[in-house]
Order: sequence, then C-alpha cells, then structure tokens
Amino acid sequence: MDTGIVMDIGVEALVVMTLVAAPILGAALLTGLLIGVLQAATSIQEMTLSFIPKLAVMVLAIALFGEWQLGLMIEYFNLVFEKVRTLAL
Repeated sequence: MDTGIVMDIGVEALVVMTLVAAPILGAALLTGLLIGVLQAATSIQEMTLSFIPKLAVMVLAIALFGEWQLGLMIEYFNLVFEKVRTLAL
C-alpha cells in the first residue's frame, strides 16, 4: 500500500471526525458558556447545574444533525472501502 494513500485516508478521517463532532461540541460549548454567564450574574456556584442543560442540548444536537453525521460517515467508509478494493486488484 502506498504511503500517500494511507496519508489521504488519515487526513480524510480527521476531517470527517472534526465535522461529525463539531455540532455536538459546539452546542455543548455554547450552552456551558451561557450557563457560566448566568451563574456569574446570579452568584450561583453549583457545579452540577450545567450538566443537565448541556446533556439536553447535546441530545438535541444529535437529533438535529445525526442523519447528516451518519451520511458523512457512510460516505467516508464507502470511500475507504473503494480505495482498499482498488488496491487489492
């Protein structure tokens, strides 16, 4: 197997991983930031207060973006299997 093909597969894997994780992590980041600002404004310093809203927003992000994420991963794996199949011939 050529080193260039392996590097292409690896780079594409990193891109797909970033695209798949971005909506969920972005939603958790924004929710945590908003709750942090709310906690600072109200002087409520409860550490567990941000857990449930972040979890709910992450589940909502998966519900909204899950089909797109799954399609992206299927497309990537089809590309990898196609490259492996052409190398075997």
